[in-house]
Amino acid sequence: MKKSLIATVIALGAAFSVQAKDIVDTAVSAGNFTTLATALKAAGLIDTLKGKGPFTVFAPTDAAFAKVPKADLDALLKDKAKLTAVLTYHVVPGKVMAADVKAGMVKTVQGSSITVSTSGGVMVDQAKVTATDIVADNGVIHVIDSVIIPK
Repeated sequence: MKKSLIATVIALGAAFSVQAKDIVDTAVSAGNFTTLATALKAAGLIDTLKGKGPFTVFAPTDAAFAKVPKADLDALLKDKAKLTAVLTYHVVPGKVMAADVKAGMVKTVQGSSITVSTSGGVMVDQAKVTATDIVADNGVIHVIDSVIIPK
């Protein structure tokens, strides 16, 4: 009995000592956001998304970035101002869980608004939300199947 209690206390201590992950670390550890991580680094936004937040990030997967013609993506990665605008267009201030999503216009960190629709699944502009509520210690990630571009 005494040994199992000690083992339980040690296991609980280990569980609580595990470092929570911010949005960037959560996305990187998922393994399918390599291009997003590269883009965040090129734009100098890593520290921002590792910050206090909270943020809601509509994160395009590597497959979503692969839909962008290579020449366009290469040009975007070299244009820091445009890249920053595109990436911050994917970020909404605050922590919005899937259950709280409502259709309408939502202002992004970039300054423009994205259009959220909820009929037949959730869409953000023309991107389909494919996974929701990936919680990080400074916000939440919702996965989208396309890169969205500010108008």
